[in-house]
Amino acid sequence: MTRSDLVEALANRFGQLTHRDAEFAVKAILDAMGDALVKGHRIEIRGFGSFSVNRRSPRIGRNPRSGESVMIPEKRVPHFKPGKALREHVDARTAEILGREPKKPV
Repeated sequence: MTRSDLVEALANRFGQLTHRDAEFAVKAILDAMGDALVKGHRIEIRGFGSFSVNRRSPRIGRNPRSGESVMIPEKRVPHFKPGKALREHVDARTAEILGREPKKPV
């Protein structure tokens, strides 16, 4: 699903929202989430999942073309961890589509 798909789904679901308002709402939410992650905050959406920032240590990599060693600097990368409700919903819907029984929790 792309951003424009999300805008379209939001505009269709809520008839009082114009396409432009839905686009503005999606942009505002994604901008707020991005700003929070840049500041190092954790975002938790109950039933959906959580977003956080992971630190990747600097390391020595290898240029695949020349084979020489290259220093790769430290990076901060966004990380998403799905919530239990989302995992179970995806598993159940996938099982339904594939025509098999969903796995029971151990």
